[in-house]
Amino acid sequence: MDGEKKKKPRKPKELENQPGRYDDRNTLNDLTGKEWLLLTKSYWETEPSALDKTAYSHPAPFMVKDIQKLISLFTKRGMTVLDPFVGSGTTLIACNECGRDGIGIDLNPDYEKLFRSRIEEKSIDVRVDLKYLVGDSLKVLDELGEVDYIVTSPPYFNILRNDSKGIRNNSGKLYRMSAREGIEFYSNSSEDIGNFDQYEDFLMALGEILKKCYEHLKPKKYATIIMSDFTVNKKERGVQGDIISMMEQIGFEFSGTTVLLQPVKPLYPFGYPYAYKINHHHQNIMTFRKNT
Repeated sequence: MDGEKKKKPRKPKELENQPGRYDDRNTLNDLTGKEWLLLTKSYWETEPSALDKTAYSHPAPFMVKDIQKLISLFTKRGMTVLDPFVGSGTTLIACNECGRDGIGIDLNPDYEKLFRSRIEEKSIDVRVDLKYLVGDSLKVLDELGEVDYIVTSPPYFNILRNDSKGIRNNSGKLYRMSAREGIEFYSNSSEDIGNFDQYEDFLMALGEILKKCYEHLKPKKYATIIMSDFTVNKKERGVQGDIISMMEQIGFEFSGTTVLLQPVKPLYPFGYPYAYKINHHHQNIMTFRKNT
């Protein structure tokens, strides 16, 4: 009737106490407009939590809350998230926290054990379908169906082998702020792209895996790659540009980069006092869309 006020869209029950207004035309996620807007900032600051602590025996963990933000932005409850380089299982734990099903793949069976121990040590109540599949992503992906979102942090070429940085001694802290000790890398497998000698071969192999991921991603859905720039043969490399170019060749459309600030990481005197060498205190969260 004329003069009647339009009814406000009703929030899903689990969002009733969240700030902002929910738009029922939203087919991407379950966020209110205010929550959505806050996550479109071009930088975030990493957020540690108690769920991160048991992941530090993996050489390159990332934080559960950081991945939760991404999952909440690019999926709705009940959707399925894929991580083809799942490592210690952070993506799967974040899926559980967000109420999404998760599929993770990794070559190293020791990391599956680490994931299981994280679940047990923190007494995590698994409320969704979480699959940790051990094997080569290039082969395992053939066995999967469609997914709603992809998020992953691939190996950084062979820098763990070359830099001999190993795992961090965190002295009981929840932050990645202490120096690394010992030598630790992902695996000894020849299929592990973290063991390749040539950067170009690494990119080609990574591209093959992400191309298969593209085939399993539903149309109009998103994929996020988390990587920082790093050195190749002692020279700084603009890895982000290489990844964006590779993903566009696969068929993805680049949606933008969110800079993930990591201010608690230590500073090292690389190059001092002879030459400037950068300390990387951020990750590039690069997001892409599959349009067809």
